[in-house]
Amino acid sequence: MSATTLEPPRSTHAILPGLLLTATIAALSIWLGTLPWMQSHGISALTLAIVIGIVLGNSLYGRIAPRAATGVGFSKSTLLRAGIILYGLRLTLQDIGRVGTAGVVIDALVLCSTFALAWWLGTKVLGMERNQVLLIGAGSSICGAAAVMAAEPVVKGRTEQVAVAVATVVVFGTVAMFLYPALYQWGRAAGWMPLDETGFGVFTGSTVHEVAQVVAAGRAISVEAADTAVISKMVRVMMLAPFLVGLSALLARGKGATKGQRSKIAIPWFAFGFIGMVAFNSLQLLPAPLVRLLVELDTALLAMAMAALGLTTHVSALRQAGARPMLLAALLFLWLLAGGMAINLGVGALL
Repeated sequence: MSATTLEPPRSTHAILPGLLLTATIAALSIWLGTLPWMQSHGISALTLAIVIGIVLGNSLYGRIAPRAATGVGFSKSTLLRAGIILYGLRLTLQDIGRVGTAGVVIDALVLCSTFALAWWLGTKVLGMERNQVLLIGAGSSICGAAAVMAAEPVVKGRTEQVAVAVATVVVFGTVAMFLYPALYQWGRAAGWMPLDETGFGVFTGSTVHEVAQVVAAGRAISVEAADTAVISKMVRVMMLAPFLVGLSALLARGKGATKGQRSKIAIPWFAFGFIGMVAFNSLQLLPAPLVRLLVELDTALLAMAMAALGLTTHVSALRQAGARPMLLAALLFLWLLAGGMAINLGVGALL
């Protein structure tokens, strides 16, 4: 067997330039995300990383792409999966108990109804490409950009489709961040808001896209609303793993039906790593400072993955996507507002 055969597919020398580039963008994004203005407007490091990546990807990156492409690809695939697994350190099984049965049922119903609506509207009504629809549906249903990136290995969407889906999360999550507090205050003043601060926190956590956006919207109402919103959101995030497994099985079934035979399920093993990390974190075996350090590492890994996505996204491809992705995301946003409120009130009345 030759030395060439024994050589690993990705050498350190090959991935280093791209890793350094994505790490630099991630570091800049994380620093910008700590600025008070960014935090008050719910703009996370992940959002900043993809924006900076897209700017560089459509300007300077072309000159160094031949050298950096391997490392950028490594960041977009391997580091993304590692980041999703470590994301479990933000959650514990005890979080479920803090929102109770009603909170879990609300999150599950919002997730399933939103994703099913996305699939039907996108493919049947708007005639969009299925992969694009599934990515937008995942981002709206669960946890924004992180869900889009986690669903990509299962859906196998193109880079521009992932970028478009992330863009819809940024746009409508930002709208929600300002609209929800205004809606609550207006409703309370007019006497028609049926939810108190805690109930509206659950509504916010079960329907707003990104964790950072949930925090910003909740804090604009009260500390109590923010705390409840974050817990509700974390329970919704916890549903990411079973969602990915179910989506993989559903896609395999559809593919097999098309071919007239059974199709192999592409199991997203990193989703089980995510569940294992949540279970491990629930045991509270690690000291709190170490957990905080690992969470910061996780943010860096996800930011590097988002930076890599941005670097490989071309503005021309985004323009070619047209208005239909944004229209789908807008319809899902309206459902999250109206349908999400109905689900919260209905489940609250029953449970």
